[in-house]
Amino acid sequence: MGIVNVNDDSFSGDGTLEIGAALERARWQAEEGADVIDVGAESARTNRAAVAVEEEVRRFREFFASWPEVVARARPKDGEQVWPPVLSANTWRPEVVEAVLPCGVELVNDMGGLPDDRNARLCAGAAASLLIMHSVGEPKVPHFHQQWDDVMGAMEAFFEEKIALALAAGLPREAILLDPGIDFAKQRDDNLRVFRELGRLQRFGCPVMVPVSRKTVIGEVLGIADPRERDAGTVACIAAAMNRGARMVRVHDVRAGWQAVKMLAAV
Repeated sequence: MGIVNVNDDSFSGDGTLEIGAALERARWQAEEGADVIDVGAESARTNRAAVAVEEEVRRFREFFASWPEVVARARPKDGEQVWPPVLSANTWRPEVVEAVLPCGVELVNDMGGLPDDRNARLCAGAAASLLIMHSVGEPKVPHFHQQWDDVMGAMEAFFEEKIALALAAGLPREAILLDPGIDFAKQRDDNLRVFRELGRLQRFGCPVMVPVSRKTVIGEVLGIADPRERDAGTVACIAAAMNRGARMVRVHDVRAGWQAVKMLAAV
């Protein structure tokens, strides 16, 4: 899963409000092997205010309107790649989800933790898939002081509840993906434990997507302040996640990610 930020405050410094530049980045990611293009129109950073619904929808629609023409000029990396790549909308507000699903979106990457069934119902009605991220509280609000006695036990209980909510809303199990929410309402040791015990999530029978790219935990372990210098640590996290059952990883550097996944599969 390649990351495309149509905003100007991405933590990794790769966001842009220029739709043409965002489209070219997405095309590059597709040609470097991305099976999914995950487009976000606002940063998940908690030290930035949420973008207005109307502005978020405008950014999405401008990107999605031009994407078919752009991807038509691209070529897949190899015969195993999903082509054309799945189009994912990284958003959490139901008003935005409803507005962008008709734009060719096949996956909603919901960092909101599914507090109610609205996004699940919208995805079910559009025959789209839903990626549910583990966190606590509302998005765009810092949860730096969240403490867990048992982060994995709490995560399993969380996904038990959210999967049941999504199923009751009409979403089939095969359309549900799980995200352990690395760095979201978690401290360094929590994140490391999630990587070590990721295999526990296999019991739900839903694919697990791990957001590994340039995360704060990598910077904390390696002493690297600049997120753009964390790609080697990201590759290590890709290996750890795949070896514990992850079916998808979310990355900024698709070229390095594709090479890591391809080599791990070969060996």
